[in-house]
Amino acid sequence: MGVWELLLVGLVMALGLCGVLVPGVPGSWLVWAAVLWWALQDPQPVAWGVLVGATVVLFLSQVVRWALPPRRLRARGATPQTEAYAGMGAFLGFFLLPVVGAIPGFLAGIYLHERLRLGRHGEAVAALRTAMRSGGSSVLTELFTCLLIMGAWLGAVVWG
Repeated sequence: MGVWELLLVGLVMALGLCGVLVPGVPGSWLVWAAVLWWALQDPQPVAWGVLVGATVVLFLSQVVRWALPPRRLRARGATPQTEAYAGMGAFLGFFLLPVVGAIPGFLAGIYLHERLRLGRHGEAVAALRTAMRSGGSSVLTELFTCLLIMGAWLGAVVWG
């Protein structure tokens, strides 16, 4: 697979990551579809391994999300800026502290936005709790799944 095709697959994955934060956009399915496209275009054993792993992780993510509360962040007062801060925090955390850093990064992103918006620590922590109870955990699960799949793909492309 050429460089331009790999960049296009990466772009579709990036759109999928952004889609996780937008209600109604199937972000995780876009990321999985990009891996499927890559595996079909470059039928190497490592590509098929990443596709199988992505499928299993996505399935487990859907099972976990089914058990969590539905996404009602906007109804509880979360703004698009809150979601952008959370997404950027998860993305930075994923790469600064590989893989597991996405979770504290997500939480730190929400906290930072609420702290800047509200100005006080106690109110920011309360807003963070409200966001996580009203569907933030579901968003975090889907975002973490997409980052995990994208990281596996990136590792396979770079080192595979």
